[in-house]
Amino acid sequence: MTTIGIIGAGEVGCQIARAALASGYRVVIANSRGPETLAGLIAELGPAARAASAADAATAGDFAVVAVPLKVVNDMPIDELAGKIVLDTNNYMVWRDGHIPVVDSGEKTIHELRQEQLPTSKVAKAFTHIQAPRLLTAARPPGAPDRLALSVSSDFAEAVELVARLYDQFGFDTVDNSPLSESWRTEPGQPAWLRHAWQNRDELARNLSSARRLVHD
Repeated sequence: MTTIGIIGAGEVGCQIARAALASGYRVVIANSRGPETLAGLIAELGPAARAASAADAATAGDFAVVAVPLKVVNDMPIDELAGKIVLDTNNYMVWRDGHIPVVDSGEKTIHELRQEQLPTSKVAKAFTHIQAPRLLTAARPPGAPDRLALSVSSDFAEAVELVARLYDQFGFDTVDNSPLSESWRTEPGQPAWLRHAWQNRDELARNLSSARRLVHD
């Protein structure tokens, strides 16, 4: 049974954990306050889930999900994530994160910075333009006319393939928006982000194409 290490136990991390468990995965989840503070969540999630430190979650996972904002000074366990695919669910929020000049200028995306911080991992931007609760309520079987699509961006084909497989298992189609330098096309304020609740594969592809660089004030 494949294990997903999830770093971040906020709404996004918890909903990904629920969707993963429903799809037959094991989950090891961490937060910043320590595994003992997740006892209630683990009791809810059931026996295929356990709490751990961030480093232990990274070690346990066959691949990992990072569901916390990027810090300019890396706070992720580099060694434990080495060689692994890492799904980064972060969006750049100036009001929350403060200004990052190379992102504001368009020189780099927030996910390229995550890749630089985890140079021995294979980072993919995933799950960034869907409201977390809809991972469970909006899922549809393959071929359903109302099946939504989600994008993935990565510099590694194997990371794109893993995310597409995971999306399909969760009940969503995929549009490849690689490489990471293109990941700005789904950031907050872009058409793909604003229309997240209604996009099938063709609509998402059009919204990605119509994206324009935003100025971060």
